[in-house]
This record gives sequence, structure tokens and C-alpha cells, in this order.
Amino acid sequence: MLRDGAAIHVKDWGTGRPVVFSHAWPLSSDAFDPQMRFLAARGLRCVAHDRRGHGRSSRTLAGHDMDTYADDLHELLKAYDLRDAILVGHGAGGGEVVRYLGRYGSERVSKVALIGAIPPLMLRTKDNPEGTPIETFDRMRESMLTDRAGFFRDFAATFFGCEREGADAATREAFVDQGMRTGLTAAYFGISALSETDLTDDLRRVDVPALVIHGGDDRFVPVEASALKAARLIRNTTLKIYQGASHGLCATHTDWVNEDLLDFITG
Repeated sequence: MLRDGAAIHVKDWGTGRPVVFSHAWPLSSDAFDPQMRFLAARGLRCVAHDRRGHGRSSRTLAGHDMDTYADDLHELLKAYDLRDAILVGHGAGGGEVVRYLGRYGSERVSKVALIGAIPPLMLRTKDNPEGTPIETFDRMRESMLTDRAGFFRDFAATFFGCEREGADAATREAFVDQGMRTGLTAAYFGISALSETDLTDDLRRVDVPALVIHGGDDRFVPVEASALKAARLIRNTTLKIYQGASHGLCATHTDWVNEDLLDFITG
């Protein structure tokens, strides 16, 4: 139970050094099941939560912004007394863990892994010409209100790069199912949180070793506007670009992600 009464669904698998997962928009902790199973079987404690409004967590009307996401993560780490933790964030979850480190520091954290992550800034601005135009996110918000299921079905193709390497129909259906289990307000306002939050200063505050993994053909979070910049802003970074990979590389390149995470955590 969080400070405002919201309930957060948490998975806690295994024992050992904690690895804490923050999932991508518009999914839930289920998206990390392949990574959690793999790492828990190798002596690590894997903890993942459904972000507020997502999955099985409370459908709150407010709090769908990066500061609140970071505050919720802080409460989770305290409630479970997690220390020497490795934070793993995919997509918007990467923004969550970076904002957490910017707000709360690394007292409980020893490493961070960013996978297809949004920092420093997704939105195209005068100072960020590599970003995505606001009109793209406006269309996403409109779709949330008019045909959410249809949007998630179409967005799955972008998420997994289906016209190139692809994901099978079952994987795309699972994506739509997770998206539809996210509340409307979380899905709608989460678009602003992931696209308009400037995490540049937060990246500069990261003072633990970082692993940055990104798909070279990510059509949702282009690598030029995200991973390449983030790797320059974090002081101690290992950068891995999966050539040809999409945003959904935790599903399409599961073995690569799992092995790279394990090597980073245990190295």
C-alpha cells in the first residue's frame, strides 16, 4: 500500500542479490517474466511491480507522471528493504529508474540497466531535433479515447518491428492483452509522462555502473534520441546496440538480453 492508498502488485521471485524491474508502457511486470525466470534460476532475487494504473495495480485517477512513478519505486525499495539492488528499466520503465536515481540517489542501488529506454527526452524540441514530433503523441492520445484496442493491435507491430524481424501472433496478442489491462487514465497520461519528461539532469546524476541496451531499429524510441545520448551522459556506461532489433527486444531477443543482464550483474 502506497502513501496515497494505492495498491501496487509485486512479484518477488528467488533469493539473493535483488534485481528490480520497471516495465515499459503500456505493459505490466509480466513483460519481464522471461528475464525474471532466467535470473531467479541463477541465484538472484527478482522483484517487479505493475506500475500504478497498469496490470493488477490500483486504477488511480492521478499520479501518472515520472515523479510519482519514481516515488512509488522508492516506497517499494523501502518496503522490501532492498539494498545493493540492480535496477532494470525497459522503455518508460527506464525513465522511472533514472528519475528515481535523480530524486533519491544510489544508496540502495549498485547498478542500473536501461533497455530500449526513453531517456533523455523523446519529444522533438529545438534543443532535441532527433526526438519525435508532438503530433505523433497527440495521435496516440486520441487513439486512447477512440479505439484503444485497435491502437494497441496496430502499435504492437511498431513495438516488435513485425514488418522486419517480427514477433509471432501470440506475442502480439499478449501485448494487446497487457495493454488493455492498463487503465485508461494510466495509458492516456502515461504518453505524456514518457514523451515530455526531460531526464537529462537525472542521467548526469547516475553514479553507478550502467548497461544501456537498445534496438538499432527501434521505431518507437529511436536510438539516436535515446541510448546514444544517455550513454554519453552517464559516467560509467556499457553500450550495446542490437542491430536490426526493435523496441520489444526483451521478447524478440530474449536470450541476448538475458545473457547480457547476467554478465552485467555478476561482472
